[in-house]
Amino acid sequence: MAKNKFVEVNEKIAENVAQGYKKIEDGVVGGYKKIEQGAVDGFNAVSDKIIEKVFSKEGESVEDTKKRLSGEK
Repeated sequence: MAKNKFVEVNEKIAENVAQGYKKIEDGVVGGYKKIEQGAVDGFNAVSDKIIEKVFSKEGESVEDTKKRLSGEK
């Protein structure tokens, strides 16, 4: 009987540890994704500004310039 109770308590502890780990993991992964998305958005904004200032012809949009530079029609 005592061994059975020990097993039950051990399983509850294991569940709580797993849940705690999952919460921490979700927080870390979520934080990383936000930072990553911010970096990508920042890079794209700078890239678009450079394309607009350096490579765009007069009256040409950034999207049209990108297509022209990549050879798409």
